[in-house]
Amino acid sequence: MTIVSVMITAAGDKIITQATSTKDKINQTENEKNALQGQLNESQENLEGLKNSQNSLKGELAGLKDDMTEISNNLEELEKKIAQKITEIEETQVALDEARATEEWQQECMVIRAREMYERNDTSYLNAIINAGSLSDMLNVADYFEKIASYDRGKLQEFIENRQYIEAQEALLESEKAEFENLKAAAEAEKNKVQGMISKTANSISKYADQISEEEQHALEIEAEIKKKEEDLVYLKQKLAEEMAMSQTAANSAWRDISEVSFTEGDRYLLANLIYCEAGGEPYAGQLAVGSVVINRVLSSVYPDSVVGVIYQNKQFSPVASGRLELALASNKATASCYKAADEAMAGVTNVGTCVYFRTPVEGLTGISIGGHIFY
Repeated sequence: MTIVSVMITAAGDKIITQATSTKDKINQTENEKNALQGQLNESQENLEGLKNSQNSLKGELAGLKDDMTEISNNLEELEKKIAQKITEIEETQVALDEARATEEWQQECMVIRAREMYERNDTSYLNAIINAGSLSDMLNVADYFEKIASYDRGKLQEFIENRQYIEAQEALLESEKAEFENLKAAAEAEKNKVQGMISKTANSISKYADQISEEEQHALEIEAEIKKKEEDLVYLKQKLAEEMAMSQTAANSAWRDISEVSFTEGDRYLLANLIYCEAGGEPYAGQLAVGSVVINRVLSSVYPDSVVGVIYQNKQFSPVASGRLELALASNKATASCYKAADEAMAGVTNVGTCVYFRTPVEGLTGISIGGHIFY
């Protein structure tokens, strides 16, 4: 709705004040666009923060995966060492069993030989010495038997020492195996810990991915709204230019005298109910001012020349477009003061000069302030 106020000074000069609901819409749309831009900036900041957090987590995840690789490699190496130690232990155990068997066999052989010599009352040693042809032969025989005995003792001692060595090696290998198994257990625990951290971090990354997706969608929606507001602004500014041109035309138009207008009872009923819809809660001065605007339009050559034509002109009075006026008319909501304001306005009384528009106050709008409206 284009609003034009034509006020006549005492000197007869016309003061034209113009404002439009379109201008209001432009201001409102620009404010909404700025608010949306602020939301978009905030959304983009949130998006940037989420992406930074996600990237940080991705870096942590990469580090954890490197740790997991190193731990897995260590575990593999430990498992190889443990397997090797088990093989060595098994081999050592076989050698130990063989050594023990040989030792037992050696001992058994010596016992058997000694027992047989005793049981047979073996005098071969003495006979060999007695039958020796010379002292030299005797010494050689004695040395021979001494070497046999010494060999038996040495062999036995050798097997005993070998067995002790193998037992020591077995104990050492068992100790090393236990140490490796402890290291393996610790590595397994660390692996499980890192695996848990990897799973948790991956879940967090997935969560951030969902939030990023939602935030990106939100940003796209805001961008679409901003684009729509920009398109609305183009339309509204074009419409404002058209309305301002019409406002100028109205300011320069011819005006009828109130005596030239004929009113009907239907006009009174219609005007009173419009006043009720626009200013039913306003003081009487505000109700008269609304009636005066309608009659001023009837008097202007720019607008329809009847109350019905003015009130029902397309997109001029919001109660008409919203259906509130029809509801008021259906049950005659107009109060006595509304009817009084309609009667005075139709009689030519005006408390707003020749103003042809009114609206709630907006920034930059000047005119006559009555109740909750500015008239111009």
